[in-house]
Amino acid sequence: MVRRWMCGWGASLALGLAAVGAEASPILSEVFYDAVGSDDGKLFVEIAGAPGTALDGFFVEGVNGSNGVAGPTIALTGTIGASGLFVVADRTSSGTSQVPMADLLANFDLQNGPDSVVLRRDQTIVDALGYGDFGPGEVFAGEGASAPDVAPGSSLARRFANLDRDDNRLDFIVLDTPTPGTADFAPVPEPGSALLIGLGLTGLAWAGSSSGRRQAGRARSTLPPAVRSSRRRSTWRRRSIGTTSERAERPARKRPSFWTPRR
Repeated sequence: MVRRWMCGWGASLALGLAAVGAEASPILSEVFYDAVGSDDGKLFVEIAGAPGTALDGFFVEGVNGSNGVAGPTIALTGTIGASGLFVVADRTSSGTSQVPMADLLANFDLQNGPDSVVLRRDQTIVDALGYGDFGPGEVFAGEGASAPDVAPGSSLARRFANLDRDDNRLDFIVLDTPTPGTADFAPVPEPGSALLIGLGLTGLAWAGSSSGRRQAGRARSTLPPAVRSSRRRSTWRRRSIGTTSERAERPARKRPSFWTPRR
């Protein structure tokens, strides 16, 4: 029974650890929507995700805070590189951009707050950032509470690019200097240590239980043969005859009519 429990527990832990290591959906990691002076060729949206993740079928989309109208909409193409970051940069009419480390150029202009930016896959929203103070009747399309509206030249960035607590105010901070293509990542614990510790503790518990049974068996086996035989006979007599009070309560047996006493 202990061994079956241990195997089931180990399998559940292994599945849980495998889920930790599975690829998560890409998320928004930094948004720069208001440059000093002209925005042309300076704005960008940074996406964080597992290296090698294909972004075909994903879209970055603005949502107007005054009426909820979507736009601009940017269709993503390409793959997240080894850094775990993918930068979508605004391009000028000449096809260039002032954003360093850009992975994709597109023509877009995000509005100042209160507004929102969403990342969706087909029609499913996988992440969203709302910024600014939303009044009654305005449309907030972010997560949790809205992030602050930034001054021109500043950006909104996650505290850790790979950490999403589904609350924009908790997840995002203001950066005075935008950092496209660069971010801090939260450390991920090694799953191997947790697995080994868990299995080790379970193994010790199983071994202790088995040792206790073995010690009890040894204690019984060291008794002299006469004592062991006497104990077995005593147990048999208690089971077959019963105690004195039990015998007194039993009804007398009726003798068959054909029975005659022996002379």
